[in-house]
Amino acid sequence: MSAYHVPVLLNESISALDIREDGIYVDATLGGGGHAREILARLGKKGRLLAFDQDSDALENAPQDERLIPVHNNFRFVGNFVHYYGLEPIDGILADLGVSSHQFDTGERGFSFRFDAPLDMRMNRMGGKSAADIVNEYPQEELARIFHRYGELDKPGKAAELICLSRQTAPIRTTGDLSKAVEKLYTDFTGHKFLAKLFQALRIEVNREMQALEDFLTGSLKSLRPGGRLSVITYHSLEDRMVKNFMKTGNTEGVLQKDFYGKAAVPFEILTRKPVVPAEEEIRRNTRSRSAKLRVAAKREQKR
Repeated sequence: MSAYHVPVLLNESISALDIREDGIYVDATLGGGGHAREILARLGKKGRLLAFDQDSDALENAPQDERLIPVHNNFRFVGNFVHYYGLEPIDGILADLGVSSHQFDTGERGFSFRFDAPLDMRMNRMGGKSAADIVNEYPQEELARIFHRYGELDKPGKAAELICLSRQTAPIRTTGDLSKAVEKLYTDFTGHKFLAKLFQALRIEVNREMQALEDFLTGSLKSLRPGGRLSVITYHSLEDRMVKNFMKTGNTEGVLQKDFYGKAAVPFEILTRKPVVPAEEEIRRNTRSRSAKLRVAAKREQKR
């Protein structure tokens, strides 16, 4: 497990679920299996855990436990599978939205600019466009939009322009090709931060992460029982804002809906007024946890 991925905010995120021994829970992002193992350790014989991951590598980490149901699919379909297995309503749902250490450290997956490798970035390698497809096929204006929205780059238009100029000479096939295409926009001192934002933007687009997150949150709200907990760990401002808005209003735009009588329809009770962040000791042990934020909410009972 430790070689694959170190679970972030492990005790905090699991304790927030307030696990009941005979409860039914969802680990929406199995990864290295660290969170799943901790949930199983707190469940009794009648408890159940549904664990999702679209990455087939991650499913190899699924604990061999008769109480666990592994699902090789995107967590955006959480509501569908909870219904399919007849598990609704759910007592608690956990999602750790970070890319696993294994994905970053496996060069051929193309998630990291630290390796010169095929520009892939697909979490599910069974299909869909790769990052190479996107940088070679998308119009310049669309690339600029992606870099601005998902990477918050300072010069998204210029990055898109340089990529389009480079691909006219030869296709951009590797992480090294991409880094070289935009090298005029960074220095030795600024390169890490710039490329991290650029690669993040492409990864989000490749995996449709924002759309998947919105579907997951909507499905979670429908699947949870009243009082059921939603525990979500985010790693960048875009997804954290979506989770925060959804917990407050029931939609990712943060628009408060009102009923016929003008009363705000608030779907959750927020249990973390401020996000929980890793302690200094955890950050020292696992530097990739430094940007993590945990938000927790309990589903309110809908009054009629």
